[in-house]
Amino acid sequence: MEFENKEYLFLLLPLIPYVIWYLMYRKKSEPTIRMSNTRVYQYAPRSWKVRLMPIQMLLRIAAIVLLVIVLARPQTKNSWKNKTMEGIDIMLAMDVSTSMLAEDLKPNRLEAAKQEAAEFVVARPNDNIGLTIFAGEAFTQCPMTTDHASLLNLLHNVRTDIAQRGLIEDGTAIGMGLANAISRLKDSKAKSKVVILLTDGSNNRGDLSPMTAAEIAKSLGIRVYTIGVGTNKVAPYPMIVAGGVQYVNVPVEIDTKTLSDIAHATDGDFYRATNNRELQKIYQEIDKLEKSKLNIKKFSKRYEAYQPYAIAAVLILLLEMLLRITVFRKLP
Repeated sequence: MEFENKEYLFLLLPLIPYVIWYLMYRKKSEPTIRMSNTRVYQYAPRSWKVRLMPIQMLLRIAAIVLLVIVLARPQTKNSWKNKTMEGIDIMLAMDVSTSMLAEDLKPNRLEAAKQEAAEFVVARPNDNIGLTIFAGEAFTQCPMTTDHASLLNLLHNVRTDIAQRGLIEDGTAIGMGLANAISRLKDSKAKSKVVILLTDGSNNRGDLSPMTAAEIAKSLGIRVYTIGVGTNKVAPYPMIVAGGVQYVNVPVEIDTKTLSDIAHATDGDFYRATNNRELQKIYQEIDKLEKSKLNIKKFSKRYEAYQPYAIAAVLILLLEMLLRITVFRKLP
């Protein structure tokens, strides 16, 4: 609630000296009778009228407060927002080749990538987001959708050993993975179209080169952010042997130049993640760069709200006057 004429509220200040005067000098202003001895009245009980007499003063103060509020013109505000949301279409292109099982990120590269991608999706509820996975070949795990619960479920179901078990050809077809993501974005009507491509290797499979795919993305107005994940030298890799699992150090071979060229050609950025914390920061930075556009128009309308206060003030004044001439009437 707001007041149109706030200055009238200062009229409440004189009530303070009035209350002080009432408490200190009320008895002195009342008529008295001289008596030779008042001992007989010392233990006389006070009547209920005497006990309730201060209620007149309280009613008078309440009426004055309400009248001052009426003069200040209280108003209520009814406001609403007209919101227009323009989301971003995003495809996540994720490498699922066997090298993503390396454990230089914890618990391994693919699981770390899945975790950070899931947090990225949760932080963008208004965007269309899809998922492409690739190794030696590529396919769409989830088309672009705003049903992020389904997307997260499909992301969670991406197995770390999908290429190791032969469900998909092993290798790293960066060009094919990027092309698959582009194919999902080419008919998009969104003003901002983005691919986030994550890999830990260099292109060694597929019929389409990464730079050719990058040129296609550029022609369609698609921006590509590339992430090279893995340490700088060697990484522990789990090898299945007869007795269980044996770890061997395998060299990390990330084609940083190609990834950087892809990002540069499409006005994106190239990032390098050597641990979980760096990967998390990369997704957070991309999240800041690619923000949905939000247009908000705010409208408000004020309504006069003095009527209840005015009615209450009149009723209280009438009650105070009625009590003064009936119950609390004083005889001369």
